[in-house]
Amino acid sequence: MSGVPLLDLKAQYQAIRDEVEPVVLEVMESQYFVMGPKVDAFEAAMAEYLNVPHAIGCASGTDAVLLPLKAMDPAPGDGVIVPAFTFFASAGAAWNAGFKPIFCDVDPETYNVTADTLEAAWTDDVKVVMPVHLFGQMAPMAEINALAADRGAQVLEDAAQAIGSRQQLDGAGAREGWTMAGAAGTIGAFSFFPTKNLGAFGEGGLMTCFDDEIADRLRKIRVHGGQQMYHHEFVGTNSRLHALQAAVLHVKLPHLDGWADARRANACLYHELLEDVAEVILPHVAPGNHHIYNQFTLRVRSRDELRAFLNDRGIGSGVYYPVPLHLQECFSELGYREGDLPVAEKLCEQVISLPIFPELGEDRVRTVAEAIREFYEGR
Repeated sequence: MSGVPLLDLKAQYQAIRDEVEPVVLEVMESQYFVMGPKVDAFEAAMAEYLNVPHAIGCASGTDAVLLPLKAMDPAPGDGVIVPAFTFFASAGAAWNAGFKPIFCDVDPETYNVTADTLEAAWTDDVKVVMPVHLFGQMAPMAEINALAADRGAQVLEDAAQAIGSRQQLDGAGAREGWTMAGAAGTIGAFSFFPTKNLGAFGEGGLMTCFDDEIADRLRKIRVHGGQQMYHHEFVGTNSRLHALQAAVLHVKLPHLDGWADARRANACLYHELLEDVAEVILPHVAPGNHHIYNQFTLRVRSRDELRAFLNDRGIGSGVYYPVPLHLQECFSELGYREGDLPVAEKLCEQVISLPIFPELGEDRVRTVAEAIREFYEGR
């Protein structure tokens, strides 16, 4: 078998099209496109799924990080600790909200921040810490929450890649011994970009929290800072979730855990097939974590050569991420230099993500793994 795409959204759509198309038509016939009952129903379903009292839709995953930070009204010089190894939006949102990004390193096994990496970056300016649950695995929230509480900082979980991920963690959102990603900090942020485990037919995001006052402010900030039309309590923005996206996501939500189980099965087979390849470091799942594998990301030798080898055989792969955030040109004025955050820098040179989508199937997992083995056996 040859030809394995990194992602195949068409396969997912074909499996659920008979469920999706009627609700899309319903939205079209209603001509109610922005907010409204479809959004209300989806928010209620997400609140129940995540075991939180407040789930608040917004226009994108980036806005799901940006709006909570803007709602905190940062003073000049206030800082947010952000991992240097993550998608740009985490740091970009901090910057655009008026915070100073303070970059920290990550754990070399899980690729996530820890209390130790956060503490190593801590300054007196820190007001918020932003653990990113990268690739579908939660950061160690008990130790992060304890550190933040001790230092008087808020915790904004960037759970854009981790919807459905969970951790054995006591707290307000715990259910049957598990706390869901997005329910373990002060505020949670989710993305529904089409490539996410729960993807919309376009952009969409969600914010979660337990505090009624925070929820009220987030609901207002997404509609220009007011609850009543033409009456504005503060300057907000336009970041409303569209009814079409909410309707599609609501249909997809009952499938989410099953899709995650299929991803986990694919990951398990990759581990079985590649565990004895010395040049490959497989993803590590920390004890007490339920990983949902938004990405299946390895550390490898000769990463770029391997990618070219796979590409020649029609096998898709991705690099998330090739440049650490502290070395991005747009943040040069912050004064970071190469060597400041060595783990993040090394990961950017070594990581490669393999196909992991639910419909991949055993044969195509074996095709990818065999190609990787062939590459290293020939060197």
